[in-house]
Amino acid sequence: MNTNEINQQWSNKKPGVAVIGCGYWGTNYVRIFDRLPEAQLVAICDQRPERQQELRAEYPNVAVLGDLNATVEMPEVDVVIICTGATTHYAVTKQCLEAGKHVLVEKPMATTVADSQSLIRIARENNVTLMVGHTFLYNAAVEKVADLVNAGQDSSIYYLYSRRTNMGPIRTDVNAVWDLAPHDVSIFNHFVKQTPQWVSAVGVKALHTEREDAAFISLVYPNGVVGNIHISWVDPNKVRELVVVCSDKRIVFDDLNALERVKVFEKGVVPTPVKANGYGAHQFYMRDGDIFSPRITMSEPLKNQCLHFLQSIRENRSPLTDGQAGLEVVEVMEAIERSMELNGAPVYLDESSINGANSMRKPALTNGHLPYTVAREAITNSMSLS
Repeated sequence: MNTNEINQQWSNKKPGVAVIGCGYWGTNYVRIFDRLPEAQLVAICDQRPERQQELRAEYPNVAVLGDLNATVEMPEVDVVIICTGATTHYAVTKQCLEAGKHVLVEKPMATTVADSQSLIRIARENNVTLMVGHTFLYNAAVEKVADLVNAGQDSSIYYLYSRRTNMGPIRTDVNAVWDLAPHDVSIFNHFVKQTPQWVSAVGVKALHTEREDAAFISLVYPNGVVGNIHISWVDPNKVRELVVVCSDKRIVFDDLNALERVKVFEKGVVPTPVKANGYGAHQFYMRDGDIFSPRITMSEPLKNQCLHFLQSIRENRSPLTDGQAGLEVVEVMEAIERSMELNGAPVYLDESSINGANSMRKPALTNGHLPYTVAREAITNSMSLS
């Protein structure tokens, strides 16, 4: 179907939306699509009989089903929102794409790189839109931080760090890393405009289960920027904070601060090369400016994401968080998992960074990374230089 056919089809009727999985997060999608004038909520699928009864009472004009096959086969369904457990994302998304449905799947799009690549291929073969729910990229405050990071030709990122901690909620399908870290990985990639060259991560099993409930993660990007992520299910202090330290400013995003979600410190330090006694030397320029909180017109990020999804389908263009963006996050997550298994050993996402002459040049990574590789040689080399 070409662009004109898509526009003609959607100009004649509202796209029919089905939400698969109506738990804690899926409920929000149901609420939004039920109220959006740009679409029509036609079906909700949830396997729990008691939940089906609640949904039928709340949404009497919407079909409530417990069978995935029956939902996907409904001719009224054009668009599917998938909010099932992370380990089921691949199978459910695959079935919907093969049925010719446009799909918005919650993060992570899958739990392996191979499955993520497969979903991208299936979406392409069926000429449908595949989008991944990295909701923070549709947050007005995060958009403001991105604008501030990119403001000024001479400004550059030195490093980033984030804390995402709370007491639960503890999930049983994935560990805390897969549950929480994709948020920060997607934001970091968006700000840096690259994907990491290598990662290192140490996990904590404080509750003595088979899954990590806390972790400390480092991402190292090809341009030298370093990102650090701390996530936890077992910290009694709830924190949702991200900091970007640049050459000319420090930007803080605090998602729990309703009055000042973004704060900017116009302070920084940059090296100024000078010649001294015939040897190369540096002196440093210290910048000390104002501290301010920019005005942000807040809106619901999830609603913004849903509208962006519908617009992308209507205009037949790739969403901001398309399948490729989702794949890049899964590549990082898989490398993080491997590093935790190796007690924090660096894991490279691109073999060219540890083989051949390219290793010193640190080229910016492109789409379609090679599978991650444990950098045994790089570890040995770095130890011998220390």
